[in-house]
Amino acid sequence: MQARPTLAIIGGTGALGTGLAMRWAAAGYAVVLGSRSREKAEAAARGIVAGNGAPPVRGEDNVRAASAADVAVVAVPWSNHNAILSEIKPAVVGKIVVDAVVPLVPPKVSLVQLPPQGSAGQIAQERLGDVARVVSAFHNVAAAKLQGGGAVDCDVLVFGNDREAREVVMVLAEALGTRGIDGGGIANSAAAEALTSVLISINRRYKVAGAGIRITGLSDTH
Repeated sequence: MQARPTLAIIGGTGALGTGLAMRWAAAGYAVVLGSRSREKAEAAARGIVAGNGAPPVRGEDNVRAASAADVAVVAVPWSNHNAILSEIKPAVVGKIVVDAVVPLVPPKVSLVQLPPQGSAGQIAQERLGDVARVVSAFHNVAAAKLQGGGAVDCDVLVFGNDREAREVVMVLAEALGTRGIDGGGIANSAAAEALTSVLISINRRYKVAGAGIRITGLSDTH
């Protein structure tokens, strides 16, 4: 894979997807926004400024976006998760698929409600099987901070059964201005997904906009 892979954000017009796209495009990555509506994706793409030699961000429907990318990041609502995985499966053969979905069940989004399979990441692994290299990440980084343009000041836990794919995604985390931390196999993604509800609760209790996490005890080079 080239030094800067082309990235597709499936669900790229949502809050997290937009924040990820803004940061990666500014860092010099080619970004394709995916949406159920190509027109909506194109409109959102026009509002994102690319930098460091990156081409203009473009919008496509979800399948075309996944087809055009080396790495597809799934950032859709939990209610659409299974349908989107089935939809993009033919387009992600041999690629890295980053599942950033958290099983939030309204209205009690501050309550941990993991699925019977363990986590959204494990569901993605089961549904895509050997077709793609599944990684689970970006659950605990606040969309508002990504979009805000300032320091994000948090760590990103990265999970997956393919170590090389985890390392690729940790580099992408660094490009956001966060620190990527290898969290081990995909089964461990349940911890980060559950932590999202805890952080939502903390945001409400302490009236902050984007509580994050830090892993202590690591050197700067980890």
